[in-house]
Amino acid sequence: QLETLEQEEQEHLELRAQPVEKRTHMVSHHHGMTVTKTLREGEAEPQCWSFSYSRDELQGLMLEGASLLLLRVLACRWAVPPGLVFPAIDTKGHLCTSSY
Repeated sequence: QLETLEQEEQEHLELRAQPVEKRTHMVSHHHGMTVTKTLREGEAEPQCWSFSYSRDELQGLMLEGASLLLLRVLACRWAVPPGLVFPAIDTKGHLCTSSY
């Protein structure tokens, strides 16, 4: 019964004279999970978006770290069960599905 309690992702790009920084912070709480995305381009003020998802929507959620671990296990077993689909969160912070 593993569960992600909190996850932080950070991406920093140096594009010409204007750096871009993207951050994603996900935190679990008793109602579900909140995802906060922050984007900062150059010296501009950061833009923030926040999304909340209920526990029912996230049943079986597969975040990036868990997905990498699952891929390694499947590779060691040389088998992927048919129809293996999990809820996931895309790069924009929206709920989507991930299939293997």
